[in-house]
Amino acid sequence: MTGVLTIVGLGPGDARHRTPAATEAIADAEAVYGYSAYIEVCDDILRPDQFVVRGRMTEERLRAEQAVDDAAAGRRVVLVSSGDAGVYGMATLALSKASEIEETVRPEVRVLPGVTAALAASALVGAPLAHDFACLTLSDLLTPWEEVERRLRAVADADLAIALYNPRSKGRPWQLDRARQVLLERRAPATPVALVADIARDGQRVELTTLADLDCDKVGMTTTVLVGSSTTRRFGDWLVTPRSAAGKGAARGGADDQDSADRAAADRTAADRTVAERGAG
Repeated sequence: MTGVLTIVGLGPGDARHRTPAATEAIADAEAVYGYSAYIEVCDDILRPDQFVVRGRMTEERLRAEQAVDDAAAGRRVVLVSSGDAGVYGMATLALSKASEIEETVRPEVRVLPGVTAALAASALVGAPLAHDFACLTLSDLLTPWEEVERRLRAVADADLAIALYNPRSKGRPWQLDRARQVLLERRAPATPVALVADIARDGQRVELTTLADLDCDKVGMTTTVLVGSSTTRRFGDWLVTPRSAAGKGAARGGADDQDSADRAAADRTAADRTVAERGAG
């Protein structure tokens, strides 16, 4: 009899941002796999009788394979990831491994959502991602830098707000500054930028700056960098991107944009129906 593998996103750090579904899955598991730092984040839920694997960095594929195999053997297994497991997380590795197992003996696999860094960072500085936005990783460990740069230019040309993951590390000190240069080719120097580090953890730091004044030396691996679009504005400690692409109604009261769009669509449908009925008569 096969078991169940639940892939869990723990959120940005603090247990208050962890979903009840994630907490329930971890508490019910017979085995818990994860990077050691992420295991520590959910240590308050773990039981002494659980089989816990505290993995190391760069062992992601091995952890995913072990978790899938353990579930296939009949255990209730949880594989933990930071943020949302489907956003630069463990879900893709585990699902790929599970797909290789014959369906009749494949364990049930569930993916539980979590609060990803882009959304947690955005909430701390207001609403910079309130309209269309893109998430990009600056790590070139799995994607060639040429492709990263191509995507940066495409997103900049589309005038989307951007959340940059894995912006800088000791082994990758230059990519963020290069990304800044690429964005400055297409964005105004005064474009608002937020640096949010160690979200929902001890030492959380938030700094608002601009694309021109961005100091890359202040950014580390635990920092999420948010870059505004051409319509993003700073109001004191807030960054706000209007929900209208034209920038109208950026921070004013009144009817909700989506409600207005829904009403307009309904009006068009009613008008079309009236025309059709008259034609039929």
